[in-house]
Amino acid sequence: MTDMIVTTTPAIDGHKIEEYLGVVAGEVALGTDFVRDFIASVADLFGARTAAYEEKLLEAREVCIDELRRRAARLGANAVVGVKIDHEILQNGMMLVIATGTAVRVS
Repeated sequence: MTDMIVTTTPAIDGHKIEEYLGVVAGEVALGTDFVRDFIASVADLFGARTAAYEEKLLEAREVCIDELRRRAARLGANAVVGVKIDHEILQNGMMLVIATGTAVRVS
């Protein structure tokens, strides 16, 4: 699965899409804790970046794309094109990351 190409573009240079296998998605919901929320709110007051949230977003994105790859592989894909990643912070303190794309077989 490490050879799977995942790209935001609709095509892959040097490869021909042989078959479209369907839309795939990876979703990750991660909890945030009170301390992180407090630090983020204080940092926001001063316009600082919050490393804790950035790290959590990076982790969520990686897990989400891994799930996207697994679901594409189950369909027989060796690539996913047109990937879009969305982030949401829900009112209950959960962080939701969703990646969607089209699973394809390329040559």
